[in-house]
Amino acid sequence: MSDDGPVGKGASVTAGEGVLVLNAGSSSIKFALYRASDLSVAAEGQVAGLTGGDAHFAARLGDGAAKVDEVLGPAGHREALARVIGWLSGQDAGRLPGISAAGHRIVHGGGVFAAPERVNDALLERLRAFIPLAPRHQPHNIAGIEAMATLAPELPQVGCFDTAFHAAMPEVRTRLPVPDRFHRAGLRRYGFHGLSYQSIVDRFERMTGTGLPERLVVAHLGAGASLAGVRAGRGVYTTMGFSPLDGLMMATRPGRLDPGALLHLMREEGLDAARLERLLYDECGLLGVSDESADMKSLMESGTAGARVALDLYLDRLVQEIASAAAALDGIDALVFTGGVGENAVGLRAEALERLAWMGFRLDPAANAGHGPCITRDGGGPAAYRVPTDEQWVIAEACRTVLREGALEKS
Repeated sequence: MSDDGPVGKGASVTAGEGVLVLNAGSSSIKFALYRASDLSVAAEGQVAGLTGGDAHFAARLGDGAAKVDEVLGPAGHREALARVIGWLSGQDAGRLPGISAAGHRIVHGGGVFAAPERVNDALLERLRAFIPLAPRHQPHNIAGIEAMATLAPELPQVGCFDTAFHAAMPEVRTRLPVPDRFHRAGLRRYGFHGLSYQSIVDRFERMTGTGLPERLVVAHLGAGASLAGVRAGRGVYTTMGFSPLDGLMMATRPGRLDPGALLHLMREEGLDAARLERLLYDECGLLGVSDESADMKSLMESGTAGARVALDLYLDRLVQEIASAAAALDGIDALVFTGGVGENAVGLRAEALERLAWMGFRLDPAANAGHGPCITRDGGGPAAYRVPTDEQWVIAEACRTVLREGALEKS
């Protein structure tokens, strides 16, 4: 891949061509093929099990006319993508658009990238420099880009950054209280889940029938969880910081934790950096507290003492952080629940809003049970909504915009 990127001159997109969206992780690649003309989904699926043993490929066309569910055998990112492209190419002529560009989710863009970027060697070099900032995600995001470049060297690729939504936060929200030499070395708050937040901002009016509120708090609640404070469509506050460990309690991550507790574990329990990393990413949060499950639905149905303690801790931190986000916005006009937990956990939404009644939220139980979109009654206070996130759509839209603006040809 040269500095001119993996695309020949004259590349463009026309109505009916496709944008392939990729989310490459450590053990899987999720994909969706969008029609650039209207951003409808032409096909979607994933290859799972890339870490060892046999990989599993499952996919379907957007109209449901064709599906695949098969075992691939051992596979890495390149082999997985080769099978995806082969399956897409093997569909009946005219059923799927050709692939005109590939868009990638990239977890970390440092404090540098505030918008989608065309992929070239120079960009990849900068992304590799961010690996120490996101060692569990960045290498796999890069592997997906490199695999696609090997399989289709002339295909335009676009990187979309989870940190970009937060790039314009004021310094008081990004600075950590550490010596300046560490700040200059990149020790600062970045924020994550930005593609999800962008999805809510871009699609709020379409999904709710209401204009985008001036002061909006978005709760992205999934296995990973964070909040964003959004003013006039721009991120000005978020709960995740230097890493995706900060802020809210999560499925297996603790969220905000006293650093003194970590020093204690190092001194008294002999935990080194690698063991601490496994503890903080894989063994804390709902799983660690309940000693039962990391799954919100299972814990809400469990009824055990451990499950109740875990849920109480989760909710307590959630409502505290929603209040903090509102303070950062000088008030709140609306709250959005999104992500796998935020979209599906009816009881969690109800309990959170009941604990936030002092802010003026008035839960509408029937609307909440019916998944909204508005799940509060009108009473002069802020409104709450349930809005599905669609990070893949954001990436597809970004690719389409870059292509239509001719950015690939001008680079």
